[in-house]
Amino acid sequence: MFLFLTKLSCNTAASSNRFAHMVFENNIHCAKQFDAEDELKAYRNQFYFPQHNGNNVIYFCGNSLGLQPKGVLDSLKIELEDWQKFGVEGHLQGRRPWYSYHEMFANGAAKLVGATPNEVVVMNQLTVNLHLLLLSFYQPKGKRNKILFETKPFPSDQYAMASQAQLHGINADDVLVEMQPREGEITLRTEDIINKINELGDELALVCFGAVNYFTGQYFDLKKITAAAHAVGAYAGFDLAHAAGNVPMELHAWNVDFACWCSYKYLNSGPGGVAGVFVHEKHATNKNLFRLAGWWGHDKATRFNMQPDFEPMTTAEAWQLSNAPIMSMAVHKVALDMFTEAGMPALRKKSLALTAYLEFVLHEVKKETGLPLEIITPSNAEERGAHLSVVVPGANKTLVEKLSAAGAVVDWREPNVIRIAPVPFYNSFEDVFHFGQLLASLLKK
Repeated sequence: MFLFLTKLSCNTAASSNRFAHMVFENNIHCAKQFDAEDELKAYRNQFYFPQHNGNNVIYFCGNSLGLQPKGVLDSLKIELEDWQKFGVEGHLQGRRPWYSYHEMFANGAAKLVGATPNEVVVMNQLTVNLHLLLLSFYQPKGKRNKILFETKPFPSDQYAMASQAQLHGINADDVLVEMQPREGEITLRTEDIINKINELGDELALVCFGAVNYFTGQYFDLKKITAAAHAVGAYAGFDLAHAAGNVPMELHAWNVDFACWCSYKYLNSGPGGVAGVFVHEKHATNKNLFRLAGWWGHDKATRFNMQPDFEPMTTAEAWQLSNAPIMSMAVHKVALDMFTEAGMPALRKKSLALTAYLEFVLHEVKKETGLPLEIITPSNAEERGAHLSVVVPGANKTLVEKLSAAGAVVDWREPNVIRIAPVPFYNSFEDVFHFGQLLASLLKK
């Protein structure tokens, strides 16, 4: 049996072939042995799990909504008590002054996405932030007006891009280009994406992909895509909704122009939690780059002079419009502090092994049931995070409902795909084993 945490030196950029020699076993002893070796196992007890018959559910839906960290209530109480005690003076006299509240997230958010602190800001929600960024980075001129995005993006992204085209008086159908996979394939090949970028050439204004596709779980090569976009004179931006807190990124070093993400999935910051933005410093320091202006994006040294002319900050904070949503940020602080403490390298290390074990168990289920289950997420670990999408032929949403009734929570996507996300912060190898047993028993029926 393979002891992954003590025997394998696993880098954040590990390739799937590093797991080729792993000897997995589909039994409880193997799963428990892996969990005993898990350097992050103590974090599991820092989250609340929904209950089923008095036991924790098998929760594999962190790619939709992460579990609640146990420190959330105390964090919220601090702000509620300070509001009660200080009223408006809490902006400056609170234990965590509200006026500068967003600033304490800069270092943690920067580490999360591979940025410098002046390139990130926590604000608003995901699609609001995407719109704000598109207003800056989608400025069609002449024939350079096309936006390239991945096949089957999250619908909200496509809606945002289409409406931005319409804002410029352009028919969205004329400029939105959906990158298609090869015939008979589901995921995209990097070389095909680059070829498409080169084909569009001087007609391309923007490449805007979901960094990890919500449906297939494919993690795209952001570095190569960005370089290809820049080579033809286009911008490159990414929706990190399924990437932030899931996969390692180096947005600054990769020269990515902009990115945005939510915090309620892998970042465990609650439903509708506050979101994040990245703007590369070469753009953040460019005061001539158009952005919607708001009081909270104004130079903070002169903000209270109440001047009529907008003077943007020379950081990503310039994209802020309004002051911080403190209660939502109080939740986010707990979650982001945990990421800072654990570190993405350690989380990625466990995630690689945990997802590989899930892949193995699903293949065992396929053999046991004789059903043609198909994992459509790439098998190469560099092209995926903690999320496997599985086609279950002939199944419908009833399968997910039966799993839930039996104590396992996963996600369903039409027409016949279950999305399974073993999150390294709180999921275990024993979770994976028991899920495989449960799935096999239901499929046999």
